[in-house]
Amino acid sequence: QVRLVEAGGGLVQAGGSLRLSCAASGRTFSTYAMGWFRQAPGKEREFVAAISRSGSSTDYADSVKGRFTISRDNAKNTVYLQMNSLKPEDTRVYYCAARFGAVVTGPETYRYWGQGTQVTVSS
Repeated sequence: QVRLVEAGGGLVQAGGSLRLSCAASGRTFSTYAMGWFRQAPGKEREFVAAISRSGSSTDYADSVKGRFTISRDNAKNTVYLQMNSLKPEDTRVYYCAARFGAVVTGPETYRYWGQGTQVTVSS
């Protein structure tokens, strides 16, 4: 069992930055690939970024490439999402998730999920 707790969301103006963090419980954090997803009310959850167990491989949605950076610190059991050049359309609830195995973009194979953190970007 892995418990994930996100933090760092908030209100920011367009063009600003936020850094989300996701702290994981347990001793097996380094065995999980980690992902960030986001969801707007009434919409499906969408992929944002993912990182491999070692951190050597990452993947991003086209909509955030060049603006967002995912990273992890296995010694701290934490994954991060640095979000720069934020746009109003980035306004969503952001979730981190964990899965065994390789980095994938589909949310259905992620086994553990955090409770989410709201990011609001004002124009």
